[in-house]
Amino acid sequence: MTYQLDPAERRARPVPSPSRRPTEAPHFGTLPLGDPTGGADGIRWREQVDGKQLYPRVAIDRDVSITMSDGVILRATVIRPANRFGQTVLTPYPAIVNINPYNRAAIDFIDQALHAPVLGKALHTASASIDATGTALEGLTTLTQTLSGGVFDVFGINRNLVRSGYVQVVVDVRGTGASHGKWQILGPREQEDSVEIIDWVSEQEWCDGTVGLAGWSYSAINSLQAADKRPPQLKAVFAVEGCDDIVRDIYITGGMPSAFIPVWLSAVNMLKWVPNPANIIRDIARGHALKWAVDRVKSPATEIPSLLWGFLTARDPRIFDDPYFDERDPIVDRIEAPTFTVGAWHDLFGRSATGVYERLNMEPGRKQMIVGDGYHLDVGSGYGGKFAPPRLDVLERAWFDRWLKGHRNGIEFYGPVTMLQQGGAWTAGQNFPRPGVAPKRLYLTPDTSSTADHAVHDGTLGSAPAQGLSSLHVRSDTRGLRSRDMTQVTAGATMILGADYAKDARFQERGALSFTTAPVTEATPISGAMNLRLNVATTAHEAIWAVTVNDVAPDGTSTVLTNGALSASNRALDRSKSTYASDGSLLSAHHYLSRKRKLPVPADEPVRIDVDLVPTDAVLQPGHRLRVDVYAASLPRYLTVVPDLIKARGRKQRLVLDPDHPSYLTLLAGEGLSAVTSEAARI
Repeated sequence: MTYQLDPAERRARPVPSPSRRPTEAPHFGTLPLGDPTGGADGIRWREQVDGKQLYPRVAIDRDVSITMSDGVILRATVIRPANRFGQTVLTPYPAIVNINPYNRAAIDFIDQALHAPVLGKALHTASASIDATGTALEGLTTLTQTLSGGVFDVFGINRNLVRSGYVQVVVDVRGTGASHGKWQILGPREQEDSVEIIDWVSEQEWCDGTVGLAGWSYSAINSLQAADKRPPQLKAVFAVEGCDDIVRDIYITGGMPSAFIPVWLSAVNMLKWVPNPANIIRDIARGHALKWAVDRVKSPATEIPSLLWGFLTARDPRIFDDPYFDERDPIVDRIEAPTFTVGAWHDLFGRSATGVYERLNMEPGRKQMIVGDGYHLDVGSGYGGKFAPPRLDVLERAWFDRWLKGHRNGIEFYGPVTMLQQGGAWTAGQNFPRPGVAPKRLYLTPDTSSTADHAVHDGTLGSAPAQGLSSLHVRSDTRGLRSRDMTQVTAGATMILGADYAKDARFQERGALSFTTAPVTEATPISGAMNLRLNVATTAHEAIWAVTVNDVAPDGTSTVLTNGALSASNRALDRSKSTYASDGSLLSAHHYLSRKRKLPVPADEPVRIDVDLVPTDAVLQPGHRLRVDVYAASLPRYLTVVPDLIKARGRKQRLVLDPDHPSYLTLLAGEGLSAVTSEAARI
């Protein structure tokens, strides 16, 4: 879908009414369209964050209780501006709320480490100055540079923001940290809590009645959930790596569970048992500690038993797309508050990076999107650089200054679509997919491309279907443990292990059926969703198919641009929710992934599957090629539940290249890739 913001509309758009602008600041500088740094405005936003603030200190109350309508007590930290003597400022200000399950004790530790007199400065300096690009430590420094990118200010306590004239409220999710009750994992009661927290905050004497929501990952998701309830006090959202389709992004991608979920659930369940040292003594004295302990005993390992049962038996509804997930997905098109979203092409929630922006039912400017070329843990790495977007803490401050304080600082004219083009550079524009792309179809054929001798099969990706019938066999292996799939499912952690985990897929390709185009002769953009239609067969009654689409450099380096997977029994397609190109070609396949809509997999009989691939934005430089890799599995990115594993035991999978039932990639690309005739599009 395309979103446009006419330059004339930019100039003519009215500013908010005085009632929505408690304070007013003039808008200085200009922002040239297409500048991802923010131009003169971006410089001013950074100077406001890095310069002298309105107040010299903050006052932190780590022992705040908020009672919900059902009597459950949530625990919070409130951070307020303070004068040079540490006395709390009495002036009410807008409040920024962050609600997350990772225990305020951990957030306090991060805050205290980053603001320790010597250690904090050293950490920030090292993060901003050390760059090991091109060395064996490249992955490590990419991770450490997240600190200088500002994401920890969005995630935890942002002292600079508070000192500029805000109040911040950090709340432990129900059943986690020091809060009482049972953890629901983004469930309906937890969503009610978010709205009640906003109500409570807006009524406090230190709040001027306006509220913003901010967060990273889980807290970004519950920010979107709360925003879809449209609480009147909520004026803006700043969501870093949120999600609007938990099933397809991470829980059961292509009908297969992710290894990330049990690891993540275990981590949060362990953290929720850690008492907060900031108030444990007082909690014991008040009797709160006993209630907290009783609640933890009632749900010692939330969702872990059901997840294990579902994996072993496939009888738990959470192994399928179920109403359990429907009630947890934010209804993004209901959101009215201006919303800034940040994502990454290889994030755990890669599909939501662009999906949230697309579904926001408001004009560009009130909604903004930034997508980088990274993972979950390294978001913000490189932000603030010479040609990159401003740091996330800078953007957060500018966003809330505009929509909570009414400052005409130009942030609504930024972007609105800012992307790090894979294979290229940061760009800012008016739409996604970017201009200059059109539907293309590339066919998988058995003819050698002479570029992938290391693969199980070296085939060609071209403009015409295969001329004869052939079957290409492929077996599952464990090479996915050393791949970009592995780095994606570990949220980016394994990037520190080297290029095979992030930059070069040739090791994993030893187990792949590989299909490669001729080199392009001009810079060729690829932008938007894409779909891979395969004609496949297996000797068993289940099959697992994993796919990557890669950029192949002249030296042979094969870099994954996007990926996807599908188990054959989940091939049923919901056409009403799938998306199609202007010529009718399927661009994004939406599979039911439900128990009722699973289809039988006939033994050794070809079936057609559509593997939906994560939307992306890339450019093939002159001399580069596009490659499709087809695998029989990719562990641990895609797991198989035990009943399906039994059905698939001893399987031999094959890709059937048949001119009457062709296998092909449909994508949006520039003219550097062969055009598709309308006749071919109807096959």
